[in-house]
Amino acid sequence: MKRTLLICLIFLFSLTSSFANDRDVRLNQLFNELKVNKAKVAAIVEQEIWSLWSTHPTDEKLTARLEEGSMFVRNQQPKRAREIFTEVIKLDENWAEAWNKRATVLYMLGEYQKSQDDIDKVLELEPRHFGALAGQGLVNIQLKNFEKAIRSYKQAQEIYPSMRSPEIMIKQIEDLMKEQTI
Repeated sequence: MKRTLLICLIFLFSLTSSFANDRDVRLNQLFNELKVNKAKVAAIVEQEIWSLWSTHPTDEKLTARLEEGSMFVRNQQPKRAREIFTEVIKLDENWAEAWNKRATVLYMLGEYQKSQDDIDKVLELEPRHFGALAGQGLVNIQLKNFEKAIRSYKQAQEIYPSMRSPEIMIKQIEDLMKEQTI
């Protein structure tokens, strides 16, 4: 009985201590899977990546605040969402997803350069953030930086080959550039 209890305790301890340590390992595995899997499987892998990104590694309260801000985005209250995301960033400046969420809201509010500044921080913290790269493409379309927008989409596509938006957006940007030279 004592031996069984000891084994259970060791197992539980290893699970909790390995969660924090294995987060980066798991993300690396997922990004490797993202590169080799077809669209259907890649979509599942993508969801797992988003889940890890949206879960603070050590603070459940910050995860809850991020979700609260996301709820305001879904309810079309971007200014309130921006306040919450800014608060979360102040509490943990190293959480890439908080910066990414605020970048999205800033884009929605038409504050494109501020959105780009936040995207720069996201990519500094998580260079594989395909969502931020796709967002950067949108921002740079608005800023008329078409070449940079294309580069952003190509980077996203390198990380996530079966992601659909890069191919679509690159074609639209190239068409837009052709129209402007006529």
